[in-house]
Amino acid sequence: MVSQKPVRLTQEVIEKVAEHARSSYANDEEACGYLTGPASSPLLCDDVTPLQNLANRYHALDPESYPRTGRTYFLLDPMKFAKAVAAGEASQRPVRVLYHSHLDVGAYFSETDAAAATMGGERPSYDGLFYLVTSVRKGTVDDHKLFEWNPETKKFVEVPIEFVPSRPASDRF
Repeated sequence: MVSQKPVRLTQEVIEKVAEHARSSYANDEEACGYLTGPASSPLLCDDVTPLQNLANRYHALDPESYPRTGRTYFLLDPMKFAKAVAAGEASQRPVRVLYHSHLDVGAYFSETDAAAATMGGERPSYDGLFYLVTSVRKGTVDDHKLFEWNPETKKFVEVPIEFVPSRPASDRF
C-alpha cells in the first residue's frame, strides 16, 4: 500500500542528511545512511545514522565486478544495515528510511536504486522501507524526494514528504 499521508522528517534530520550529502559531494561520492523514528509515531523520522559508502573501496579492489565508483553508486555494508533494522525493531525505534544522494543529476529513483532495493528480485528486501534521494548540484542540496514500493504496479513511486520542527510544539514553550 502506498502512503497517502506524508512521511514526516524533522528539520534536524533533514539538515543532517543535507550536510552528509554536501560533505560526501566534496569527496566525489554519494552519501548513504538511514533514518529512524519512534514506533509510536509510524510516519515520523527524528534520528539519522550516516553510513560509509563502500563503492570506491570495492571498485579499487575489483573494478571488473564493481565498475561504478562512489560518484554514481552507493554500496553499504548489508550486514551492518540488517543489524540496524533488527536493533531498531527491538528498541522500538525502527529504521524507516534508507537515504542516499545523487551528484549533479537530480533526485529520482533510478533503475540501479530499484535493483539494489530489490536485490534483483521481484520485491524490496525490506517491507515498508522508504527511500530518500537527495540531489546535490555543484555542492548545494537542491532537492529531496521520497519513494515507496507500490505492490500493485511493482514499481517505486514518489510519496509525500513533510519537514516538521525538531521538537513538538508542546515542547517549545
